[in-house]
Amino acid sequence: MFEQVDKQALANRFGKAAQSYDQYALLQKEVGRNLLSLIPDENYGNGLDLGCGSGFFLPDLQQWCNYLLALDISTGMLKQAALRDNAQGYVCGDAEALPLCSESQDLVFTSLALQWCHDPVQAFREIKRVLTSRGYALFATLSEGSLFELREAWTAVDDHEHINQFMAIPELRSVLQNAELQCKTWQTRRHVMHYADVNAILQSLKQIGASQVNGERSQGLLTRQKLFRLQQAYERYRLPTGLLPVTYNVCYGVLHR
Repeated sequence: MFEQVDKQALANRFGKAAQSYDQYALLQKEVGRNLLSLIPDENYGNGLDLGCGSGFFLPDLQQWCNYLLALDISTGMLKQAALRDNAQGYVCGDAEALPLCSESQDLVFTSLALQWCHDPVQAFREIKRVLTSRGYALFATLSEGSLFELREAWTAVDDHEHINQFMAIPELRSVLQNAELQCKTWQTRRHVMHYADVNAILQSLKQIGASQVNGERSQGLLTRQKLFRLQQAYERYRLPTGLLPVTYNVCYGVLHR
C-alpha cells in the first residue's frame, strides 16, 4: 500500500528550495550524471525531463533531443529551470497524470523524482503511455536502505517517522512489471555523501526541498533537546576522517515499451 502524498505541500516545499537547490543538490547531480551516461546512443525527436527541478540536466538533454520539454510539479522549480533557456517548453504537471499526448516522447529522463509519487505504478504507466514505440525511458530512484543512518539516529529521539520509506528492489521490479514496461538496463549503486555534522545534513535536505515526509505523521518541532539527542545518536556512524556519512541506495533503469 502506497503512502499518501500531499502534492501541493510537496510543490510548495520544492518551490521554496528552488534558488538554493543547485548549491546543495550534490547527490542529485552525481546521480543525474550517471543516468545521463546510460542514454542509448540514438537521435531523439521529442524528449522529456520529468521532474526537472532546477533544470540542471537540461543543457545535456538538449544535445540529445530536437524538442525538449521540462516538466515539474513545482512552478518555483520551473521558473528556475526556465532561466537556463535550454528547453523548448516548460510544463507544470504531475508524474501520475502527465498532461501530454500518448506516444509523444522519444526519450523520458527522470532522476530522483519518482520516489515522491503516491502511486509509482501509475507514474510508470504514464511514462509508458507517453513513450513512443521505439522510445526509451531512463529513471533513477531511491531504494530501501537510503538514509539509514539518519533513520536509525531518529529512533533514539522519538517514535515518529522522520524519513520516507523507499521501495525494496523486488517491490520496484514488481512495479515495473505491473506497469508493463520492459527493462533494457538495470543497475544499483550505493552513493555515500559526507558532512561535518548533523546540522549540515538536515540543512542539506531542507535546502533541496527533501525534508518532507509522506503520509500523515506529526513530527513535532525540532527542539534543542531533540537535536542534541539526534546528534549523539548519529555519532556512532562518524568515520575516522571525522565526517558523518549519509548513504543513498539508487536504482537506475533504462526502459522501453
